[in-house]
Amino acid sequence: MPQFNNDSTLPKPSFPGSHMVIDDHYVFISGLTVADISNAQATLGNVKEETQLVMHKLERMLEQEGGSLADVVRVDIHLADLKQINALDSVYAEFFKPGRYPARTCTESPHLCGGSSVEITLMAQRPKKDTAAE
Repeated sequence: MPQFNNDSTLPKPSFPGSHMVIDDHYVFISGLTVADISNAQATLGNVKEETQLVMHKLERMLEQEGGSLADVVRVDIHLADLKQINALDSVYAEFFKPGRYPARTCTESPHLCGGSSVEITLMAQRPKKDTAAE
């Protein structure tokens, strides 16, 4: 049975949805922008800083569920201006081991929530439970 969770460090979603949905195999995290992160408004408009803050927050959310960015299998990215993809990639790539990048889609979405430049959604495998230890 899936669990529908909200991250207590983020404002409650203003839409009918959850920050995370977790089932036996995957963690699905809703699109996250700097507008969703408290005290991150100062970075609005700087694609590199927005990407870094969002990726760190996503990393922390996965760690709360016992996972890491190494477990990510799919990422969807929305950029307000697709011409900024190189700026995004220069930061995004640092969060994954070379050659172990998740499947990804990146689209231009000029009207992101809260005036953000970057929105990132991801899906990660849940770590296998060690049944021998139980």
